Amino acid sequence: MFEKEKLEIIKAGMTLDRYGLIALSGGNLSLRTATGEILITPSGMIYENMEADDVIVMDIEGKVIEGDRKPSSDTDGILYIFQKRPDLNAVIHTHQPYATAISLIEDEFRADLTTLANATAGSVKVTPFSSPGSIDMGIDTVNNLGDSLAVILANHGVMTVGTSLKQALYAAVYMEESAKCYLAARACGETKKLNDKQIQQSIDVFKYYGQDTATIPKELVKRIES
Repeated sequence: MFEKEKLEIIKAGMTLDRYGLIALSGGNLSLRTATGEILITPSGMIYENMEADDVIVMDIEGKVIEGDRKPSSDTDGILYIFQKRPDLNAVIHTHQPYATAISLIEDEFRADLTTLANATAGSVKVTPFSSPGSIDMGIDTVNNLGDSLAVILANHGVMTVGTSLKQALYAAVYMEESAKCYLAARACGETKKLNDKQIQQSIDVFKYYGQDTATIPKELVKRIES
Protein backbone atom coordinates (compact mmCIF):
# COMPACT_ATOMS: atom_id res chain seq x y z
CA MET A 1 0.00 0.00 0.00
CA PHE A 2 1.40 3.40 -1.10
CA GLU A 3 4.85 1.95 -1.89
CA LYS A 4 5.73 4.80 -4.26
CA GLU A 5 4.90 7.44 -1.64
CA LYS A 6 6.75 5.51 1.07
CA LEU A 7 9.90 5.38 -1.04
CA GLU A 8 9.60 9.12 -1.71
CA ILE A 9 9.51 9.72 2.05
CA ILE A 10 12.61 7.60 2.60
CA LYS A 11 14.44 9.36 -0.23
CA ALA A 12 13.52 12.75 1.26
CA GLY A 13 14.82 11.58 4.65
CA MET A 14 18.16 10.64 3.11
CA THR A 15 18.27 14.06 1.43
CA LEU A 16 17.82 15.72 4.82
CA ASP A 17 20.73 13.64 6.10
CA ARG A 18 22.90 14.54 3.10
CA TYR A 19 22.39 18.25 3.72
CA GLY A 20 23.11 17.94 7.45
CA LEU A 21 19.58 18.74 8.60
CA ILE A 22 19.28 15.60 10.71
CA ALA A 23 21.67 13.21 12.45
CA LEU A 24 21.16 9.45 12.46
CA SER A 25 17.47 8.77 13.24
CA GLY A 26 16.53 12.32 14.25
CA GLY A 27 13.44 14.07 12.94
CA ASN A 28 10.54 12.63 10.99
CA LEU A 29 8.61 12.95 7.73
CA SER A 30 4.91 12.51 7.07
CA LEU A 31 2.66 12.71 4.04
CA ARG A 32 -1.09 12.86 3.49
CA THR A 33 -2.19 10.64 0.60
CA ALA A 34 -4.72 11.59 -2.04
CA THR A 35 -7.28 9.45 -0.21
CA GLY A 36 -6.56 10.96 3.22
CA GLU A 37 -4.31 8.40 4.89
CA ILE A 38 -1.22 9.63 6.74
CA LEU A 39 2.17 8.04 6.06
CA ILE A 40 4.74 8.61 8.81
CA THR A 41 8.28 7.45 9.48
CA PRO A 42 9.03 5.04 12.33
CA SER A 43 10.64 6.02 15.61
CA GLY A 44 14.40 5.65 15.99
CA MET A 45 15.30 4.25 12.56
CA ILE A 46 18.05 5.61 10.32
CA TYR A 47 16.66 6.61 6.93
CA GLU A 48 19.23 4.79 4.82
CA ASN A 49 18.28 1.57 6.59
CA MET A 50 14.53 1.98 6.02
CA GLU A 51 12.44 0.00 3.58
CA ALA A 52 8.96 0.83 2.34
CA ASP A 53 7.35 -1.55 4.85
CA ASP A 54 8.91 0.41 7.72
CA VAL A 55 6.77 3.48 6.96
CA ILE A 56 3.49 3.39 8.89
CA VAL A 57 0.08 4.07 7.35
CA MET A 58 -2.58 5.49 9.69
CA ASP A 59 -5.82 7.40 9.53
CA ILE A 60 -6.14 11.05 10.53
CA GLU A 61 -7.01 10.03 14.11
CA GLY A 62 -3.88 7.89 14.47
CA LYS A 63 -5.35 4.41 14.00
CA VAL A 64 -2.73 2.25 12.31
CA ILE A 65 -3.91 0.82 8.99
CA GLU A 66 -0.66 -0.81 7.91
CA GLY A 67 2.76 -1.33 9.44
CA ASP A 68 4.33 -3.11 12.39
CA ARG A 69 6.78 -0.40 13.41
CA LYS A 70 6.30 2.06 16.25
CA PRO A 71 5.53 5.44 14.65
CA SER A 72 7.44 8.64 15.34
CA SER A 73 7.25 9.88 18.92
CA ASP A 74 5.93 13.18 17.52
CA THR A 75 2.88 11.57 15.91
CA ASP A 76 0.30 13.35 18.09
CA GLY A 77 1.61 16.78 17.13
CA ILE A 78 1.94 15.88 13.47
CA LEU A 79 -1.62 14.56 13.27
CA TYR A 80 -2.83 17.78 14.88
CA ILE A 81 -1.24 19.76 12.04
CA PHE A 82 -2.90 17.60 9.40
CA GLN A 83 -6.25 17.84 11.19
CA LYS A 84 -6.18 21.63 11.49
CA ARG A 85 -4.59 22.39 8.12
CA PRO A 86 -6.37 20.37 5.42
CA ASP A 87 -4.55 22.47 2.80
CA LEU A 88 -1.24 20.84 3.78
CA ASN A 89 -0.11 17.41 2.64
CA ALA A 90 3.41 17.14 4.04
CA VAL A 91 5.14 17.82 7.36
CA ILE A 92 8.88 17.53 7.97
CA HIS A 93 10.49 17.85 11.40
CA THR A 94 14.26 18.30 11.67
CA HIS A 95 16.86 19.28 14.22
CA GLN A 96 18.83 21.36 11.71
CA PRO A 97 21.48 23.19 13.73
CA TYR A 98 21.70 26.65 12.18
CA ALA A 99 17.98 27.37 11.94
CA THR A 100 17.49 25.94 15.43
CA ALA A 101 20.26 28.21 16.75
CA ILE A 102 18.19 31.21 15.69
CA SER A 103 15.59 30.23 18.30
CA LEU A 104 18.21 30.88 20.98
CA ILE A 105 18.62 34.53 19.99
CA GLU A 106 15.50 35.63 18.09
CA ASP A 107 11.71 35.42 18.28
CA GLU A 108 11.40 35.45 14.49
CA PHE A 109 13.62 34.64 11.52
CA ARG A 110 12.82 37.60 9.29
CA ALA A 111 12.86 36.97 5.56
CA ASP A 112 15.66 39.46 4.94
CA LEU A 113 17.28 37.03 2.52
CA THR A 114 15.54 36.33 -0.76
CA THR A 115 16.33 32.62 -0.41
CA LEU A 116 14.34 32.42 2.81
CA ALA A 117 11.44 34.44 1.41
CA ASN A 118 11.39 32.15 -1.63
CA ALA A 119 11.50 28.88 0.27
CA THR A 120 9.27 29.56 3.26
CA ALA A 121 6.89 32.13 1.74
CA GLY A 122 7.84 34.75 4.30
CA SER A 123 9.32 35.27 7.74
CA VAL A 124 9.44 32.32 10.14
CA LYS A 125 8.13 32.54 13.70
CA VAL A 126 9.84 30.97 16.70
CA THR A 127 7.28 29.08 18.80
CA PRO A 128 7.22 28.83 22.60
CA PHE A 129 9.16 25.87 23.99
CA SER A 130 7.27 22.59 24.12
CA SER A 131 8.39 19.11 25.06
CA PRO A 132 9.47 16.79 22.24
CA GLY A 133 6.77 14.20 21.66
CA SER A 134 3.96 16.45 22.86
CA ILE A 135 0.86 17.54 20.98
CA ASP A 136 1.95 21.08 21.87
CA MET A 137 4.51 20.87 19.06
CA GLY A 138 1.64 20.60 16.61
CA ILE A 139 -0.50 23.21 18.35
CA ASP A 140 2.35 25.73 18.38
CA THR A 141 3.12 25.00 14.73
CA VAL A 142 -0.47 25.66 13.67
CA ASN A 143 -0.71 28.78 15.82
CA ASN A 144 2.45 30.31 14.37
CA LEU A 145 2.52 29.18 10.74
CA GLY A 146 0.16 31.67 9.18
CA ASP A 147 0.93 31.72 5.45
CA SER A 148 4.53 30.61 6.00
CA LEU A 149 5.82 27.11 5.29
CA ALA A 150 7.89 26.80 8.46
CA VAL A 151 8.25 27.48 12.15
CA ILE A 152 11.22 27.12 14.45
CA LEU A 153 10.47 25.16 17.63
CA ALA A 154 12.27 27.01 20.42
CA ASN A 155 15.36 25.19 21.72
CA HIS A 156 14.43 22.13 19.67
CA GLY A 157 14.20 22.14 15.88
CA VAL A 158 12.21 23.06 12.81
CA MET A 159 8.85 22.17 11.30
CA THR A 160 8.35 22.70 7.58
CA VAL A 161 5.14 22.02 5.70
CA GLY A 162 3.84 22.03 2.16
CA THR A 163 1.22 20.96 -0.28
CA SER A 164 3.79 18.39 -1.39
CA LEU A 165 6.76 16.61 0.16
CA LYS A 166 9.05 18.45 -2.27
CA GLN A 167 7.80 21.85 -1.10
CA ALA A 168 8.36 20.99 2.57
CA LEU A 169 11.80 19.55 1.76
CA TYR A 170 12.90 22.64 -0.17
CA ALA A 171 11.69 24.85 2.68
CA ALA A 172 13.87 22.95 5.16
CA VAL A 173 17.01 22.89 3.00
CA TYR A 174 16.90 26.52 1.87
CA MET A 175 15.97 27.70 5.35
CA GLU A 176 19.17 26.14 6.69
CA GLU A 177 21.25 27.82 3.99
CA SER A 178 19.64 31.14 4.90
CA ALA A 179 20.28 30.57 8.59
CA LYS A 180 23.99 29.98 7.94
CA CYS A 181 24.21 33.27 6.07
CA TYR A 182 22.24 35.19 8.68
CA LEU A 183 24.23 33.90 11.65
CA ALA A 184 27.53 34.64 9.88
CA ALA A 185 26.41 38.22 9.26
CA ARG A 186 24.99 38.70 12.74
CA ALA A 187 28.27 37.60 14.28
CA CYS A 188 29.84 40.64 12.61
CA GLY A 189 27.24 43.19 13.71
CA GLU A 190 23.81 44.48 12.78
CA THR A 191 22.16 43.02 9.69
CA LYS A 192 20.46 44.91 6.87
CA LYS A 193 16.72 44.46 6.39
CA LEU A 194 14.38 44.08 3.46
CA ASN A 195 11.13 45.99 3.66
CA ASP A 196 7.77 44.24 3.45
CA LYS A 197 7.33 45.02 -0.26
CA GLN A 198 10.75 43.58 -1.08
CA ILE A 199 9.97 40.43 0.89
CA GLN A 200 6.63 40.02 -0.89
CA GLN A 201 8.35 40.50 -4.25
CA SER A 202 10.73 37.65 -3.43
CA ILE A 203 7.80 35.44 -2.47
CA ASP A 204 5.92 36.27 -5.67
CA VAL A 205 8.93 35.74 -7.95
CA PHE A 206 9.43 32.20 -6.61
CA LYS A 207 5.97 31.23 -7.87
CA TYR A 208 7.53 31.25 -11.35
CA TYR A 209 10.45 29.01 -10.38
CA GLY A 210 10.89 25.67 -12.16
CA GLN A 211 9.99 24.09 -15.47
CA ASP A 212 6.22 23.93 -15.21
CA THR A 213 5.56 27.62 -14.63
CA ALA A 214 5.17 30.72 -16.78
CA THR A 215 7.97 33.21 -17.46
CA ILE A 216 8.41 35.83 -14.73
CA PRO A 217 6.58 39.04 -15.72
CA LYS A 218 9.07 41.90 -16.11
CA GLU A 219 6.77 44.18 -14.13
CA LEU A 220 7.13 41.86 -11.13
CA VAL A 221 10.92 42.17 -10.90
CA LYS A 222 11.22 45.95 -11.07
CA ARG A 223 13.47 47.34 -8.37
CA ILE A 224 11.76 48.24 -5.10
CA GLU A 225 13.70 50.86 -3.17
CA SER A 226 14.46 50.39 0.50
